[in-house]
Amino acid sequence: MSNLSQKYLDMDCPLNGTLGVFLHIITCKTILIKHTVVVLLLCFSTLSFAQKDTVEWLSFEALEQALLTQPKKVMIHFYADWCVYCKKMEQDVYTKPAIAAQLSTNYYAVKFNVESTDTVAFGGKKFLNLNIGKSRTAYHQIAELLARSATKDILLPAVVFLDEEINIEKRLFRYIAPKELLGLLKD
Repeated sequence: MSNLSQKYLDMDCPLNGTLGVFLHIITCKTILIKHTVVVLLLCFSTLSFAQKDTVEWLSFEALEQALLTQPKKVMIHFYADWCVYCKKMEQDVYTKPAIAAQLSTNYYAVKFNVESTDTVAFGGKKFLNLNIGKSRTAYHQIAELLARSATKDILLPAVVFLDEEINIEKRLFRYIAPKELLGLLKD
């Protein structure tokens, strides 16, 4: 019982028993509310830590701003909505906490749809999808520049690694298993 409720119990009053019980109930409810608040705060802090286990994907515009403030390596995941292995990588590879941690610590991660119709401003230039309506495979200029293999057209999924100065370090044109990607990110 709190000091306040004890004070009222010590007073000579016909309502002592009722008042004491009433104050005890209020004290218990206050404690219950405090405990509830603590539990809720713990739940929300756990959720916020869990959100850090996901990849924070940037747009090319956001990448440019980030590189100006803090240079890092870059990993770009090129995909298309119809690409089964692209979806598999998004579900089975990029959701791994170790991969998300490596990407957030050492890289900027960009995810880009090769069939995007958006105009992208990067490095003082504008990049478009000039093939819309002209070709069955209407690939964006950025995808054609970065995700095209030397021997073929664009192959998906394509993962491109850039250094801090936006020079291509490595390009892979296939599904990359979690263990292999983790090794690439640690190199």
